[in-house]
This record gives sequence, C-alpha cells and structure tokens, in this order.
Amino acid sequence: MTARHTVRLAANFERNLAEIEALLMEVEAPWAFDALPDELAETTLPNLERFPGMGRLFLARPARSVEVANGIARLTAQLGALAKDGELREYVMAHYLLLYARIEGTVYLLSIRHQRQLSFDFQALWPNH
Repeated sequence: MTARHTVRLAANFERNLAEIEALLMEVEAPWAFDALPDELAETTLPNLERFPGMGRLFLARPARSVEVANGIARLTAQLGALAKDGELREYVMAHYLLLYARIEGTVYLLSIRHQRQLSFDFQALWPNH
C-alpha cells in the first residue's frame, strides 16, 4: 500500500478561497461557495493524499512565447531550490483549477481559481459596446 501524503494549505490558497467567496457573493451564488469546502474535504484532499501525481505537470506545458519560457525557467529554478524532485501540478475540478506542489511526502496547495476567474471580462473592457 502506498503511503499517504500530507496536504498543507499555503497562505495564498487561503486568500484565493476568500476571493472566490467574494466573487460568488457578487454574482449572487453563495451556495456555490458553500459546496467548495465539502468538495475539497471529501474528494480533492483525499485524492491528493493517496494519488499526489494525479494532476497534470504544470511545467510540462509547451512555451509558446518568450514570456512563458522565461516564467517556466524561473519557476523551475525556484522549485529546484526548494527540492530536487519537486513538481508543480494542476488539478482540474468541476468549477475550479487548483495548483499544487508535490515535494517529497507533502502536497502544498498553492492556488485555486474559479473558472470565472480564468476568463476575460470583455464587457468591463468595452462597456459601451
């Protein structure tokens, strides 16, 4: 049997949860946020404890611009400074995208975003059109 990994929340992850709650309150969907802690506790965290490599490798994405290539190089160096065998992975949930680091026997939840936070707000960019 595979050993379970420890899951820890980064301060940024906790800030992201507050931002998601504010977003869902703004769009008058507080019940959507109420379901998130249950989904994390009942599904996501147990999955990552047992199968920490299940998310896709974040740094394996193809770099299609100089900016992305530079960002990947920076992240790779930072992760290498923390741990030799560390990985950055993303876990896709029904309405959320979660970024985590896998370092030795620990999974660090770094960031979570609601799908609405991943798109452009074209109405705000051009309100008169």
